[in-house]
Amino acid sequence: MSSYDEKNVAALDRDGKQVAVLAENKDDLESRMTDNDNDARVSDAIAAENAEKNIGFFAAVKTYRRAVLWSMAISLCLVMEGYDTALLGAAIATPAFRKKFGYYAGAAKGYQLKPAWQAALGQGPTVGSFCGIFIASYCQDRFGYRRTIQAGLVAMTAFIFVVFFAPRIEIFFLGGMLCGLPWGAFSSSAVAYASEITPIRLRGYLTTYVNLCWIMGQFLSAAVVLEVTNKRQDDWAYRIPFAIQWVWPIPIFILVTLAPESPWFLVRRGRLDEAQKAVARLSSGSERASPAETVAMMVRTNKIEEESHVSTSYLECFKGANLRRTEITTVAWACTIFAGSAFANHPEYFFIQAGMSTTQSFKITLGLRALGFLGTLGSWILMSHFGRRQMYLFGLSADAIILLLVGILASTTHSQGAIWAQGALVMLWVFFWDLSVTVTAYAIVGEMSSTRLRAKSVGLARNLYNVCGIGAGFLNTYSVSATAWNWKGKAAFLWFGTCVLALVWTFFRLPESRMRSFRELDILFERRVPARDFEKTVIADDEEK
Repeated sequence: MSSYDEKNVAALDRDGKQVAVLAENKDDLESRMTDNDNDARVSDAIAAENAEKNIGFFAAVKTYRRAVLWSMAISLCLVMEGYDTALLGAAIATPAFRKKFGYYAGAAKGYQLKPAWQAALGQGPTVGSFCGIFIASYCQDRFGYRRTIQAGLVAMTAFIFVVFFAPRIEIFFLGGMLCGLPWGAFSSSAVAYASEITPIRLRGYLTTYVNLCWIMGQFLSAAVVLEVTNKRQDDWAYRIPFAIQWVWPIPIFILVTLAPESPWFLVRRGRLDEAQKAVARLSSGSERASPAETVAMMVRTNKIEEESHVSTSYLECFKGANLRRTEITTVAWACTIFAGSAFANHPEYFFIQAGMSTTQSFKITLGLRALGFLGTLGSWILMSHFGRRQMYLFGLSADAIILLLVGILASTTHSQGAIWAQGALVMLWVFFWDLSVTVTAYAIVGEMSSTRLRAKSVGLARNLYNVCGIGAGFLNTYSVSATAWNWKGKAAFLWFGTCVLALVWTFFRLPESRMRSFRELDILFERRVPARDFEKTVIADDEEK
């Protein structure tokens, strides 16, 4: 028997159940990964990579069902973030909120917030998220994804008190900014975790499921606000929806505690025996590679990246091939803003200013979230036939045309029928946005960065998204506000222009990453393969440079 023979050992998993896992002695495993045993390491790594790439979809779901379930559990944090972010926009559209924190602008306009404060309330949490992402990126590299999310959940529970009891608009703004800190941890951790614990065949589906959770939170927020505002006209009309946020942290904290840590994180920290046990918890069945082979694949990829860049600092993200990878992850996520999301994805106030009642506005918003949900489900079907690049080009093209039509309608007629037509077009925009643009962005961000720099790359991408979101939020607020520029639907022309710019960048700079292993992507970027040649370039199993 060689030192590579696998031994059956019993290990107690986090659920308290006795499971059979394949494990080797730590010294044997580490010896296997040395240069003296390079051939065996490469052979194991190739076997694991091919097993992930060649397995069918349904077989992958069955074999990696535990990874799917744990990824879905961690992604529930984004239900919280989606609920909270949508709630802020809905609160501003609530009469009771504007009456408490705003001023009387006359019989025609009623109570309004000052445009500066309206923009600040919408973007305060984004500022907090910006800071939270940098903190979370450090914590992810040092302590792992699970501990980072747990700390975020505890902080979120505390910060909700500030928003709920805020007596003045300044305190409300502070509370929203504080809530943004853990949101940053959730948004970056969930995407990175999903991309690392799932196999190549399922990676795109589970990273885009993060977006589905965000939509579910927005849908729930719209439903709660519609129900409460129809029954109350006092301060509780906006306080009750905020109080409901206290429901999430405890059950999600328990799930995160039980979840396995990312084996890629454990490999980067040199904890190979723990990585092997984590892999064993995430998969089962004869169609998978053995845990030892899977860890060998991770070690091989990590070694390739170590040879390219020893450092894992933020500065490394802007050197050599990593500069291009950073550009792709950051701009791809920012393109979801440039597509017009500040205008079309938070339309409550726009609809009210266009002449709809508050109830009508919230009903349409509820329909928007339902369409977004269906769009994300539809994207899973498209992903099995089309690549990331094709879906992005299609979605941006469709959204640009819709924004142009909304602007034309708003400029040519002000009839009630035109207002409803604009509402229908905005709903169509949301469907295409969630069908292709935003879901694809989650997959791109989760795949394009190197594994050693993933926490920092995802953090940088999300923060450029936040910066663009802040700028877009201020522009959109002033463009549709009744007491500022008052463009109403004509603001769509502005976002049509930015959407076209995003489309041009996508055509020239976005490569295809579908069904590529992290090793293959490392090699393609190191060779500086042009974006339009990524899909047709062949990488041999034994290549490492």
